[in-house]
Amino acid sequence: MTQPDLARSVKELPTKAAKIRALAGRGHSRAEIARALDVRYQQVRNVLVRAQAKAVKAATSDAAAGLAQARGRRAKIRVGADRRVVLPTTLSDSLGLKPGAVLFARASDGEILLLTREAVTRRVQAMAREFVPEGVSLVDELLEDRRREVEAENRHG
Repeated sequence: MTQPDLARSVKELPTKAAKIRALAGRGHSRAEIARALDVRYQQVRNVLVRAQAKAVKAATSDAAAGLAQARGRRAKIRVGADRRVVLPTTLSDSLGLKPGAVLFARASDGEILLLTREAVTRRVQAMAREFVPEGVSLVDELLEDRRREVEAENRHG
């Protein structure tokens, strides 16, 4: 699809941000979107980063509501002779676990905590957000560092 076609495909949307989100949702790169809408790459990036942050926040609050519901479901579980534990159906169904699902376990202070892949991902993303200032793209910084290194190598032979 050409740049004018991309711009026409989102012409009916009211704001640039809505157009950017729509095109990104269709799988177009940030650079393609910037060229098609005649905006700076940084504007496209900022809109998409904010949209992603909102989505993560919404998913986290949805997950918290789901966890609150799951906490209400308690079960007594016995450790088998082979030290295996079987999760009751009510617990696994409340978390949407299917046979073969992977859980991550952590023991601390006499408790065992089981986490789904999604829960681990959310926790890791939250920890990373604590150390990366808002508006900073580690990927962009890494790419810029690599460009400078390549330029220095080319200058020095």
